[in-house]
Amino acid sequence: MADGNLQISIVVRKTPQEVFDAINNVTGWWTQNLTGDTRQLNDEFEVRFGDVHHSKQRLIELEPNKKIVWLVTESDLSFVKQRTEWTGTMISFEIIANNKHTEVCFRHLGLTKEIECYNACSNAWVEYINGSLKTFIEEGKVQPVRN
Repeated sequence: MADGNLQISIVVRKTPQEVFDAINNVTGWWTQNLTGDTRQLNDEFEVRFGDVHHSKQRLIELEPNKKIVWLVTESDLSFVKQRTEWTGTMISFEIIANNKHTEVCFRHLGLTKEIECYNACSNAWVEYINGSLKTFIEEGKVQPVRN
């Protein structure tokens, strides 16, 4: 977190193509409560976690097997005073080939310690990236939130 934004890295024994495909399959690792599309440039999608979190994302950067960036265009976080804290932030996945491994560098640009949801949101992202995303990439096991 050298620049103040949340950053999490994982290393998996899969190809950059397999990693790229898994990340773009958002219902496989983040939430099955998703509407919209998540695979092509300018696709828009919404995710909902009960009445706690709702956000809309637009896929603004897509470099096959290398990078995926979502812009959060709307957000409603019911557990903080400034419910739209995520609006205008960006969620980035950089995919780096390294011999027989692939590194995923996840960054949530704008999710900094200065905003109220930082602790809860950063803890959730750690669980998603280190847990369900890594498992989905490596083993193909679907583990997203279902509510």
